[in-house]
Amino acid sequence: MAERSSVAELAAWLRGELDRYSPGAKLPSSRALVERFRASPVTVSRALAVLAAEGLVVTRPGAGAFRAEPRQPHSELHGRGDTSWQEVALSADASPDQVPRSVDASGVTTTLDAPPPGVLELGGGYLPSGLQPEKALAAALARAGRRPGAWRRPPLEGVEELRGWFAREIGGPAGPVSAGDVLVTAGGQAALTTALRALAPPGAAVLVESPTYPGMLAAARASGLRPVPVPVDTRGVRPELLADAFRASGARVFVCQPLFQNPTGAVLAPDRRREVLRVARQAGAFVIEDDFARHLAHEDAGPLPATLRAEDPDGVVVHVCSLTKVTSPNLRVGALAARGPVLERLRAIQIVDSFFVPRPLQEAALELVGAPAWPRHLRTVAAELRTRRELMLTALAAELPALELAHAPRGGHHLWLRLPDGTDEHALSAAALRAGVAVAPGRPYFAAEPPAPYLRLAFAPAAAEGDIVEGVRRLRAACAEVLPES
Repeated sequence: MAERSSVAELAAWLRGELDRYSPGAKLPSSRALVERFRASPVTVSRALAVLAAEGLVVTRPGAGAFRAEPRQPHSELHGRGDTSWQEVALSADASPDQVPRSVDASGVTTTLDAPPPGVLELGGGYLPSGLQPEKALAAALARAGRRPGAWRRPPLEGVEELRGWFAREIGGPAGPVSAGDVLVTAGGQAALTTALRALAPPGAAVLVESPTYPGMLAAARASGLRPVPVPVDTRGVRPELLADAFRASGARVFVCQPLFQNPTGAVLAPDRRREVLRVARQAGAFVIEDDFARHLAHEDAGPLPATLRAEDPDGVVVHVCSLTKVTSPNLRVGALAARGPVLERLRAIQIVDSFFVPRPLQEAALELVGAPAWPRHLRTVAAELRTRRELMLTALAAELPALELAHAPRGGHHLWLRLPDGTDEHALSAAALRAGVAVAPGRPYFAAEPPAPYLRLAFAPAAAEGDIVEGVRRLRAACAEVLPES
């Protein structure tokens, strides 16, 4: 029989064969299935686990897999209970003056969900497997597992050596950030959520860049906060509008991405960096610096500016960073860096939420960033991102000149394109999916009504460079179907 390496395919075949066996009868052995389908033992084991989870198969260690006894039908009462009461419970406000919470993850799932088979991915937020340091990660995990004490409970703030490494990354080799200023977190999203909860009470306003990262907007709203937009241009957030927003809203928190901002790609200009810190200090407010893209600088980016945290002696900046974007979605290790009493509040909230980041994962991250493969990986990513950016820019100029690009960033993994007035973004993304390419509409990146329709087009997650050119070609077909006629 032809090779079957897919878990789903093998599980489907086994499911169809179950009627040949009476309840309690033994199925073919794992070795027999491996030989028959020329599949790996892992694939066979996982396929049997799928059927076991469905209640169709019972596996007995050392004995094999057996057809399960038929399930007893549930009564109508127990099988289809009345859950309508939850609509009232979930929508009831804790008090009349609080902002009702809403939890909408749709803007995030656009970049997290894998596209259907045959659809090219130009909407995601992570490197493809071919650019992830999989061999280095595997080696780091293996070494970490053998470290003395690797499975002991870690310090609540994080492993000391990893905190020191993050401190040097954030503040520079001789900078103002020490290991004592750093908390290890379960990735950047967890760090953002912790910071928002620590710095703003439910119902409060929080200033955000406009447009901005949908995951941050979702986290703020899920915490009962009210995002207030502050416009961004090609030089970053506009300080005069930031000052106005602080006065008008009474906010005490501003969330920004000074380096290769998502989605515009803007880098906060030097004069604006100083003004942002001055305005926030004058307002008695914190700045949450989401430094997600420092390791996503392109080969031609040139010297990068220091973090805002490195230039802040007064504890205004709470810094967030992560290893996830430049490695793998599964290496969810990041950091929070702060100074002053706020650090203890951040620590307390993180402990209450998740206790600590698993020590083996922290040890693996430490092994990875200390290995000779780490700088090589960063150079490879920088060169590949530059190549992919240029490929996409060339393809867009040839295929879709009507889409406007205000700024071609030298960092990050996407382009931010303005669509012609009157374009229905969601209709365009649906048409693109039908044409075989996944893209991200711009609406979820705005906290309020957007000034125009936009599209976020990512060049990093494509499985191969050729997929970028082909993806733009497929997008052209979708645009021909949806864009308003000029």
